[in-house]
Amino acid sequence: MRIAYLVSQYPAPSHTFIRREVEELRNRGLDIQTFSIRSPLAAEIISANDRREHENTWYLLPASPLLLIWPHFLSLILHPIRYFKTLKLAFNHSTPGISLHPLFYFTEAIYLAAELKRRKITHLHNHFAQAGAIVGLLASRYLNIKWSFTVHGTSEFDGAAGSLLNDKLAAAEFVPCVSYFGRAQVMRLVNPIHWSKLFISRCGVDLENMPQRTEDNHETIRILCVARLSPEKGIIGLIEAFAKALQQNPNLELRIIGEGSDRPIIEKNLTKNCQLLGRASEAEVFKQLASTDIFVISSFMEGLPVVLMEALAIKVPVIAPCVAGIPELVTDGKSGLLFSPSNWEQLSECILKLSNDKELRNKLAAEGQQRVQAEFDIKRAVEPLLLKF
Repeated sequence: MRIAYLVSQYPAPSHTFIRREVEELRNRGLDIQTFSIRSPLAAEIISANDRREHENTWYLLPASPLLLIWPHFLSLILHPIRYFKTLKLAFNHSTPGISLHPLFYFTEAIYLAAELKRRKITHLHNHFAQAGAIVGLLASRYLNIKWSFTVHGTSEFDGAAGSLLNDKLAAAEFVPCVSYFGRAQVMRLVNPIHWSKLFISRCGVDLENMPQRTEDNHETIRILCVARLSPEKGIIGLIEAFAKALQQNPNLELRIIGEGSDRPIIEKNLTKNCQLLGRASEAEVFKQLASTDIFVISSFMEGLPVVLMEALAIKVPVIAPCVAGIPELVTDGKSGLLFSPSNWEQLSECILKLSNDKELRNKLAAEGQQRVQAEFDIKRAVEPLLLKF
């Protein structure tokens, strides 16, 4: 079996878990070939692993008009009925209203299908149930090959993506979900006859290659956040909570790693002892994690953040919002501290509680590491997928 993995962008700084999954499946003997709708920017290819994957990934866009049109010409000549059935599916699998998006997805899908056929791909798998999954669905229907997709987080249940989930499940061979919360949301939106296709398949971390946490007895309590700088990550609220905690404990320091559309407004709101470090490689993120005292995220919506797993795997105590799949990883008071999303007062209290109690930090870190080892090791995480491919 030859399996294609299709992602909207691969590799990507925030999707290292896909690379780990691909690598582990390859280690288990599966022939996995990677495809991406668009190519990452040069600035986003910031590690040797990413460079290797970039060199070995087939990119749909950008493409010259001739490359895009030629497969359509051949398809019209050789398989006209199949061609127009796929075009019809593109417009049927769309939200109400006038839009050219179905035509764009169809154009990309036929181009992708030509490459999948050339490589004799027998199964196409998408990560995320959004636009890239529509292209994958159309290409797989045109070729009549097996298709599946992994569901991650809230953006796949909301709005247009959520309204199309039932049709996607009907077409899919199987659908892994990274959390029980995610699976429940899919069940809420689709016909129960499709529930049997859903199963839990965790994102995982490579425990064998995680760095060791360092203790250098620094005077300040180092707090780290790694997140995309976008509205749903709640970074402004984190800065507000940190500033309040700083008033009671002046030995706190907050570092934020990430890049995104909210960077200008975040820069304007930075306070004393707060640094915005920007984009960082996986190795640099691990280096920062290994030397931090507390890891925190402040999101309004999530799936099940892999960076939380990474922090716990390195034995760093975590603070996170009680939202989506996070409580499946972090148990409040046992493997971390949870706060109600957007409750910055409560987040500030959590920061103070952990920063003032080293014994508690050590206890939560130890429990958290055991939790990751029990369920989120990449070697264990891919087992459900191996049974399906």
